[in-house]
Amino acid sequence: PLTSSTIELFVNRLDSVESVLPYEYTAFDFCADEPEKRPSENLGQVLFGERIEPSPYKFFFKKNLECQRVCLKSYNTEKAEEKAKLDFLKKGMLLNYQHHWIVDNMPVTWCYDVEDNQKFCNPGFPIGCYVTDTGRAKDACVVSADFNDKDTFYIFNHVDITIFYHVVENEAAGARLVAAKLEPKSYKHTNMEKPDCKGPPMSLNNKFNGEVKIPYTYSVKFVEDKQIRWASRWDYILESMPHTNIQWFSIMNSLVIVLFLSGMVAMIMLRTLHKDIARYNQMDSVVSSAQKVHNPICTKRDNLSGSARQMLDARLLTLFNVFEVFFACLGFLSPANRGALMTCAVVLWVLLGTPAGYVAARYYKSFGGEKWKTNVLLTAFLCPGVVFADFFVMNLILWGEGSSAAMPFGTLVAILALWFCISVPLTFIGAYFGFKKSGIEHPVRTNQIPRQIPEQSFYTKPLPGIVMGGILPFGCIFIQLFFILNSIWSHQMYYMFGFLFLVFIILVITCSEATILLCYFHLCAEDYHWQWRSFLTSGFTAVYFLVYAIHYFFSKLQISGLASTILYFGYTMIMALIFFLFTGTIGFFACFWFVTKIYSVVKVD
Repeated sequence: PLTSSTIELFVNRLDSVESVLPYEYTAFDFCADEPEKRPSENLGQVLFGERIEPSPYKFFFKKNLECQRVCLKSYNTEKAEEKAKLDFLKKGMLLNYQHHWIVDNMPVTWCYDVEDNQKFCNPGFPIGCYVTDTGRAKDACVVSADFNDKDTFYIFNHVDITIFYHVVENEAAGARLVAAKLEPKSYKHTNMEKPDCKGPPMSLNNKFNGEVKIPYTYSVKFVEDKQIRWASRWDYILESMPHTNIQWFSIMNSLVIVLFLSGMVAMIMLRTLHKDIARYNQMDSVVSSAQKVHNPICTKRDNLSGSARQMLDARLLTLFNVFEVFFACLGFLSPANRGALMTCAVVLWVLLGTPAGYVAARYYKSFGGEKWKTNVLLTAFLCPGVVFADFFVMNLILWGEGSSAAMPFGTLVAILALWFCISVPLTFIGAYFGFKKSGIEHPVRTNQIPRQIPEQSFYTKPLPGIVMGGILPFGCIFIQLFFILNSIWSHQMYYMFGFLFLVFIILVITCSEATILLCYFHLCAEDYHWQWRSFLTSGFTAVYFLVYAIHYFFSKLQISGLASTILYFGYTMIMALIFFLFTGTIGFFACFWFVTKIYSVVKVD
């Protein structure tokens, strides 16, 4: 609870929907505070590019302030250094870069009216805005008719801050802050040394040469609000995000697909498959029985197609476990704990090295693999190595652009230390115990000589089945995917973790059932190469994800610049790769369970 204490306002990085490159607050030459110790940042915050710093905006609890001067910035276009700073400020306004301020660990929001008398609350506010040389007002310039000069920038150099609080009950005298809002404004100020927050807006003509002075000011007002409780103080940010109806529509649409697939699988298991197994069991010939069983059960030679297959299958199971735990944790990670989501993901990735090595080794041994050293090394280095290489290239681009999202060298070393000093040894330990354990026994005896596969019809050939297999899983997630991409690239707050968990469960079920269906059709056509096909069938969902991400880039985003475009597709490739491994894992193990289950009831004399 607060009494008469100082309230600190912190500033975070600035970002834009038109650029993937975030920048630190000081990069735009705003008013800076006296050098102070920055708040400590966890690993997740550093990876996300958050750079929280103290601000020069100081005020005391319940002490209202009017038009307080912060600082005065002067720029002379005849001086190269000052002209560069002013040009960078103009670039920030042109690309609609947004401030992100924090009070009492809450985002300071800018709420404004939109159509249908609704309010939209944005957890950021723009540096300024631009009116084109044709007179078209861009971005925030539409909020005021005073922003009407052609080819002119208008900078928001004044903010009206409103702090909402309620008095704490049953405690010592004090109060809690429950909300923080602001309204950005632009004033030229008739007296820059003693600003009065009057006059025309602060304009910067694009062709202006000479000296320009920009005064920065602020006002603070405290308002008591007895309706908002401490536990629900984050709810006001969600008022402008009425997506619940769309989410329920998406859930119902996905459930219909799941019910359809469940009915198909149930029909196969209870009727068709039951008849097939009964027919197999009625056969008297041991040879005939063994030959029949051989079709769906892979031969030893087929199983030994290389350590990459076993490594991938096992590593994918671990990735599935990571995602399962990861999504389960989402409901417990508050947005107030900045960076906790990414920190949790990194810690899980490191600690799950042991089950990764164990599963890889045991499956490799079960399939008769002999190159166990290659298997373990690929398990430890292949997937993380590809992701790290992509991430490192993206980080080089961020370094070159001077972005705050560039990972510091020390953090890069820390990530490598976590990988090589913790994750890799844990993988080796898991592999040791995996090889010590006996392999998984197949339910039937297999023929050592591969049987010739008959000519396949069009729909049972590999490529058509793989392409069709990813359609239904993607149909279950594409609406949720839109909100996730909005959260990442449009800098909107994502809060619908309950819906996300439901969609995650539906995705797992849909991938499993779609793969089992196609796997059964292939087995009926006497094509026993089901391992890679089952993996690629559900994994092809990631290809649709990639196509949708490309469509989203061109239709929804306004990103410009070569560096931002490369960064978008670089990070998207990482997401698509992980999603490919995740969905492929589900398909492989669903099909593995299905084949093992149905042929465990076949009688072999």
